[in-house]
Amino acid sequence: MFTEISMIGLFDSGYGGLTVLKPLLEKLPQYDYIYLGDNARAPYGSRTVETVKKYSEQAIEYLFAHGAALVLVACNTATATSIRHLQQKYLRDPNINDKKILGVVKPLVEFAVQNTRCNRVSIVGTKNTILSNSYDIEIKNLNSNIEVFSQSCPLLVPFIEENWHKKPEAKSILKKYLRQLKSKNTDVMILGCTHYPLMHRDFVRYMGKKVKVPHPGEVVADSLVDYLERHPEIEKLLSQNGKREYLTTDCADRFKEFGNQNLSLGIDTVKKVQL
Repeated sequence: MFTEISMIGLFDSGYGGLTVLKPLLEKLPQYDYIYLGDNARAPYGSRTVETVKKYSEQAIEYLFAHGAALVLVACNTATATSIRHLQQKYLRDPNINDKKILGVVKPLVEFAVQNTRCNRVSIVGTKNTILSNSYDIEIKNLNSNIEVFSQSCPLLVPFIEENWHKKPEAKSILKKYLRQLKSKNTDVMILGCTHYPLMHRDFVRYMGKKVKVPHPGEVVADSLVDYLERHPEIEKLLSQNGKREYLTTDCADRFKEFGNQNLSLGIDTVKKVQL
């Protein structure tokens, strides 16, 4: 079913996963990467769970078929609603030991649990991510004493996908979303969407100095470094030629422009694909 595998694959509903890819390229530059942004069908946050699962399956199958050994679902909505489904569907065969699927929720949960001092954590994300309670459940599994306060921010991803996140309108909307969370006196905030780091400075400014707002991409990248150190059997599968492939289901030129202007990725070529 799948071709020869060797790359690290990243999948996101659009541009958000690029905020994870950049720290990976800085911390693990030697590996080959293939990034797939499903921009044509973004955002995922307002889709039904069944639709997100279907889209995620299509992305996983495409990446495995085009050279990925390890796929990082760099999308909180897809991770929150579909990660266990994806792992069970594609990895449950005991003979499959050369492919892995990881998500972005667990690393951020571990960071929050380790860094909260008052046992009060806030989470922002898409509607589906918040409704899934995935962060709440994972946090409670590690420390049942932590109180979790959540807020969905459905308008932020569309603003970011349209490259409007630096405009006053986006900042005003963000401030309104965070108003209620500020009153909860939490000391750690999880950005439960990989698009949100493109407004990271705004989150930090509005929440204040007493609240830690880690950059999700940095946390996930550190987690992957640790994972590969603990799993040499996976690490040895990965080719190390410094190759990068960028794929999108929508406009390739727009994808390239966004990645270079907002994240300075130095993207040369983007290929448009259909899932």
